[in-house]
Amino acid sequence: MASSCNQIHTIRLTYLSPTRYASLHIELSPLPLRMVAPSGPTAVDIIDSIDDLPTGVPRHARDDLERRLLRKLDLRMSILLILFTLNLIDRTNISNARLQGFEKDLHLHGQQYATTLSILSIGYIIMQLPGNMFLHWLERPSVIIPCYMLVWGAISILTGTTKNYAEILSARFFLGVAEAPFVPGMIFLVSKWYKRDELALRIALVTSGGSLSSAFGSLLASSILHGMQDKLGQAAWRWLFYIEGGLTILVAICAIFILPDFPHNTRWMTPEERALAISRLVEDGYSESDELGKKTSMQGVRDAVSDWKVWWFSVAAMFQLVGQSFFGYFPTLCATLGYDTTVTLLLCAPPWVFSCIVGFALAWYSDKKQRRYRCFVFTNALGVLAFIISISTMNKAARYISLFLMAQIFIGYMTLLVWISNTFAREPAKRAVAIAMMNAVGHIGTIVGSYAWPLKWGPTYRYSYIICIAALGVSTGMFGGMYLYLKRLNEQIERNERDAKDVNEIREISFKYLV
Repeated sequence: MASSCNQIHTIRLTYLSPTRYASLHIELSPLPLRMVAPSGPTAVDIIDSIDDLPTGVPRHARDDLERRLLRKLDLRMSILLILFTLNLIDRTNISNARLQGFEKDLHLHGQQYATTLSILSIGYIIMQLPGNMFLHWLERPSVIIPCYMLVWGAISILTGTTKNYAEILSARFFLGVAEAPFVPGMIFLVSKWYKRDELALRIALVTSGGSLSSAFGSLLASSILHGMQDKLGQAAWRWLFYIEGGLTILVAICAIFILPDFPHNTRWMTPEERALAISRLVEDGYSESDELGKKTSMQGVRDAVSDWKVWWFSVAAMFQLVGQSFFGYFPTLCATLGYDTTVTLLLCAPPWVFSCIVGFALAWYSDKKQRRYRCFVFTNALGVLAFIISISTMNKAARYISLFLMAQIFIGYMTLLVWISNTFAREPAKRAVAIAMMNAVGHIGTIVGSYAWPLKWGPTYRYSYIICIAALGVSTGMFGGMYLYLKRLNEQIERNERDAKDVNEIREISFKYLV
């Protein structure tokens, strides 16, 4: 039925609780959106239904409001770039400390350094799922995420006070526990605001902090390790943990006042922006039938655990992270070029800056063409080429170029996080669990990969590179199988659309997977 210019359409939002019922009506007319008073005192948090805009409403009015909303949102979300940078700096600064007496001062030998790397992943695996379930349940990421940061910042500072193997193991384990909810929680938060064809670029902007952490972290470590030795009687590597942990705490306090919550409960949004933020998600396929926020965290766990696709993604991610295990040894690999500690750390920065640039380009392509697997294959191919170069020669120039290519693999893993978020876009509770499960099970690969780089295999590390090539081959093949499966589902959906009898049936089946 055609809509007239003066027709008013209604969005009905409802909140259900054991003791209260409330509803809110938003009227869409040619004039700017206005909120009608709720019929009950309870806050709104669930979208129930939404009608299309009337055909007579000027499209540019909504477009202008959407642009303003995205600008405001992008500005606030940009702090996640800093948070992610600090997250990885605090996780990987041990690899920089290793170049300046860390193992000697703590009397580490044999595979004990590898164990200090892997123990973090054990804490990481344990807390991934509970952390994201808690975030979905409490619905206050603006508070929860900075609180995690405060805890891991304090633990990072305490790491600088450790005196022996047992103490560093304890510090690294609890650092993993504190950091675990951050990455899946960050991905889940971003996915709750942006449409699927906007997500890859935003995730790339945020996760470019991974590349920046390696670049900026190396530069910062070079400065600290060079200038802070024996200051106040402390070794330079201890100052590395003190300074970087303190910086994390400072930024976490600021983040509390900047980060958004979810579209239905963010306080700094206008009523018009809130209505538009919710309607954008529904229009993009965040299904009305699921009703955003309606399923509990435990229902999300049951849905995710019973879906074979989640397990397939998770096991494939485990092999992918074995292939990326060089990440924790990057300064060590750079040291095989034969330069001193300061020069080595400075040389670590350019490959990650280059990775950041490539990441933006691939994310833009991924969103524009709505392709995920293709970008993943490209970065893995660059990684395999890098490993082959490193196996084949000890030439300094060739091996340094290979480090640039290796750094691109990190981009592929971030594409996977976007892909799994897109795949389960219609079910927020399940999506929160699926992201956490993939990251948690995947980090079993980090534990295994920690032991793939023993010193006795250096400086060539040929066997280590062979292990990484094999692991990347398995993960690429497994994700390729998922790509073909989802592509076939999309073809089935298209056939069902052609056979549909009415508009409502088309809306119900029209969700398509991004592959």
